[in-house]
Amino acid sequence: MNQLIIDGVTKQFGALKVLQSCDLTVERGSVVTLLGPSGCGKTTLLRSIAGFVTPDAGRIRVKGQDISRLPPNRRDVGYVFQNYALFPHLTCRDNIAYGLVVRRVPKAEIARRVSQALDLIALAAFADRYPKQLSGGQQQRVAIARALVLEPQVLLLDEPFNALDAQLRLSMQVELRKLIDRVGITSIFVTHDQQEAMALSDRVAIMRGGRIEQIGSPLEIYDRPRSCFVADFIGRANLMPTQVRAGRTEGPQAIAAALPDGPATLVARPENIDLTPGSGPGWPGKVTFLTALGPVIEYEVDCGFSVPVRAALPRHAGVETFEPGALVTARIRDEAAAVVLPGEPNHA
Repeated sequence: MNQLIIDGVTKQFGALKVLQSCDLTVERGSVVTLLGPSGCGKTTLLRSIAGFVTPDAGRIRVKGQDISRLPPNRRDVGYVFQNYALFPHLTCRDNIAYGLVVRRVPKAEIARRVSQALDLIALAAFADRYPKQLSGGQQQRVAIARALVLEPQVLLLDEPFNALDAQLRLSMQVELRKLIDRVGITSIFVTHDQQEAMALSDRVAIMRGGRIEQIGSPLEIYDRPRSCFVADFIGRANLMPTQVRAGRTEGPQAIAAALPDGPATLVARPENIDLTPGSGPGWPGKVTFLTALGPVIEYEVDCGFSVPVRAALPRHAGVETFEPGALVTARIRDEAAAVVLPGEPNHA
C-alpha cells in the first residue's frame, strides 16, 4: 500500500523553477531518500510535503487524503529539522512532550507516550536533562522522538546528521535505520551524502534541476544508472565516450548495447576495471597517480580520454602494485556489469 503519493508537484520562486512536475510514491513502512546536489530541490520537496511550502501545481496525498492545501499542523506528518530545533529551556522529557501538550492530549496519555518514546531512543535516564547537557547524537534522538511521539503517518528528516562528526554520523545512521524499522514508520530522508543514502534507504530518488531523474533501490541506482548524471553522481564511475555500431560499442573492448547507432557513453565502476602490465587487449595507458585506501589501491590511468580511467584493485598476495609512470592496459572485468548510455559524457 502506498502511504505517500506525490503527483506532478511544481514550485516556482520568481523566475526560478525549483520543482518541475515531481512524481513519487512511497510504500508504507519504507525509507525513501531524496538525494542530489545543492539547489536541486530536495529540501523544497520535503517542505512541500510538510506544508511549509505550498506547491503551485500538483497533489500530495497521505493514505489517500489530499493534504496539498492543509496547514502543517493538520497533515499528520512529523518533521526533524537539520539543527534539531530543541527548546533550550525545556528538559528532554518536556521537549518530547511539547507537541502533545499543544494538541491538548490528556496528561496521562502524554506521560505514557513520552515514557515509551524515551525507552525507544534509550534515553530514559536522561529525561530531566536539558539539550546543552546532551551530546549531538542524544539531541538528535530527542528530536526524532519528539516527531515520533505524535504518531505521524510519515516522518520527514532534513539532513539530520549534518551537525555530527564523521564517526558519530556513521553510528547514528545505523541507529536511525534500526529505530525506523522498529517503529515501522514511512520515512522521507533528505541528504547530499551518497553513502548515507545508500546505507539508509529502501529506495533512492536522484534529483537534478527540480526534477526526479531516477528512482530505484540503492544497488539498482549504482549498478544501472539511466543517465550520465546519475552514473557520475552516485559513487565513482568511468564515463568513456564511444560509438555504438550494430548493437555493440566500438573500441578495444566491444560491449553489447541496446541503443541505435551513434555517440554513446560506456560506464564502468573502478572496481570493474582490471589493470595488466604492458600492452594487451584493452585500453593502453600510463599510471599517473595512485591512492592507497587500506584494502584497496585506486589508480588513475591516462588512456587518452579527457579524464583518467580509475581502477580500484584489492591488495592481497600476488597482486602487482603499479607505480606512477608504469605502462598498463585497462580492461573491463565483467562486461555484464558495464552500462552503455546514449550521448556523450559531460565532464564539466
